Amino acid sequence: MTDSEIVEETIVFVKETLQGAEGGHDWFHIQRVFRNALLIAKDEKNCDILVVSLGALLHDIADAKFNNGDETVGPNLAKNFLVSLNIDAKIIQHVINIIENISFKSSLDKTKKKFNSLELQVIQDADRLDAIGAMGIARAFNYGGFKNRLLYDPEIPPKLNMTKEEYKKSDAPTINHFYEKLLLLKDKMNTTTGKKLALKRHDFMLIYLEQFYQEWNGQPFLN
Repeated sequence: MTDSEIVEETIVFVKETLQGAEGGHDWFHIQRVFRNALLIAKDEKNCDILVVSLGALLHDIADAKFNNGDETVGPNLAKNFLVSLNIDAKIIQHVINIIENISFKSSLDKTKKKFNSLELQVIQDADRLDAIGAMGIARAFNYGGFKNRLLYDPEIPPKLNMTKEEYKKSDAPTINHFYEKLLLLKDKMNTTTGKKLALKRHDFMLIYLEQFYQEWNGQPFLN
C-alpha cells in the first residue's frame, strides 16, 4: 500500500470506530488535529509525514477516560489495526509511543520515562491547539455536560500542580479546567508554528473568562 492509501484506510477505520463518541473526542476532533498536525509539520525539517498522519488520526482512538481509565485500550486497538495493514514495525511502534505520551496527564506523571520525537511534538501541539481557543471552550463545556459537572462554583478553587492520578480523578467545575490545564498549554507548545497559533486562542480564552465572570456576577454592560 502507498502512504496515501494507508492514511485513507486509517481515516475509514477511525470514522467507524468513533461513531457516537462524545462530541469533544469524536471524528471531527480527530480531523481538526490531523489538519493542524499537517500544517505544523510543513515547517519542520525531517518530519515523517506518515507517522504524523497516523499518530494524529489514532491518538484518541480509545481515550482512557471513556474506557474506565484503562490507558492500554487505545494503544492496543491502534496497534492491531496497523499490524493488519502490514506496516513496518518501527512505524507502528513510533505511533504507539505517540499515543501513550501525547496527553496532558502523561506530562504530569513524574515516574514515567518520557518518550520524545519531532512527530510527537507536532501532534501534541495540534492536539493542544484543539483544547484551547473557541474550540477548546466548546469542548470543555461539552465534556463537563457529558459528566454532569458544575459550570462554576466560587467556593471550589482550581487545584494547581496536580499529580496524574489527581488529574484523572478530578470532577471539578468546568471553569476550573481552564486554570488546571487550558491556560497552561500556551507555554507547553513545542514547535515555533504551534506557539504562534496558540497565542490568539489563549488570548480568546482570557477574554471569554472576563466576560463569564462579569455575567456571573451580574455586572451591567452599558457601553
